[in-house]
Amino acid sequence: MTRITIYNEFVHEQTDEAVREVYPQGIHEAIASFLRGDDVQVRCFTLDTVEGITDEVLDSTDVMIWWGHLRHHLVPDEVAQRVKDAVNKGMGIIFLHSGHHSKPFRLLMGTSCNLTWREDGDMERIWNVCPSHPIAQGIGRYFELPHVETYGEPFGIPQPDEVVFIGWYEGGEVFRSGCTFHRENGRIFYFQPGHETFPIFYDPNVQTIIRNAVAWAKPVYRIPVLEAPHVVRPGQE
Repeated sequence: MTRITIYNEFVHEQTDEAVREVYPQGIHEAIASFLRGDDVQVRCFTLDTVEGITDEVLDSTDVMIWWGHLRHHLVPDEVAQRVKDAVNKGMGIIFLHSGHHSKPFRLLMGTSCNLTWREDGDMERIWNVCPSHPIAQGIGRYFELPHVETYGEPFGIPQPDEVVFIGWYEGGEVFRSGCTFHRENGRIFYFQPGHETFPIFYDPNVQTIIRNAVAWAKPVYRIPVLEAPHVVRPGQE
């Protein structure tokens, strides 16, 4: 059984008719709908319920998925710290699109996570540059999304462990669209597509990548993080 917890800000869908038309039940429900199954449990939190992301919830989560945009600052610092601690203990996490500026992502990266962007509805061609990676399975040499929000380098993140996908936009920008990181016992995947006004989460390739990322990010080794472990030398038992 894979236990997934999704956080979606769920603000645009309630305040912007254009977004509501694309995701009438919310981005979280659009993602949950293609992940649910007999061996997958999914629960969702929004900004209104974010304080419910407790240690108990995170301890019973194998993989968390995080989508946020304009209300990052309203996520309590203590929730962001809990998420970071859970990843260090071994929980996997996937950050989508503008989740690059979320408090948990910035805590885990330790950098600004800034990038360049413009919202002109360009086509993006996403190149599979690491086809042997588990997250890339079932994806061809590249696939295209007809309309996206354009992100561009430089992207203020630490050097990724692996760059799985690189995006190219018709305006000329390039971007490290799919990157993996390890933090202590946890695995992290950042995936760039997912702007709220475009039906990106209905795309079969995007859905395959997120499913693959969930399988890859599941805990391999999960223990409480010891702040100051006591070292016993031989003969001192």
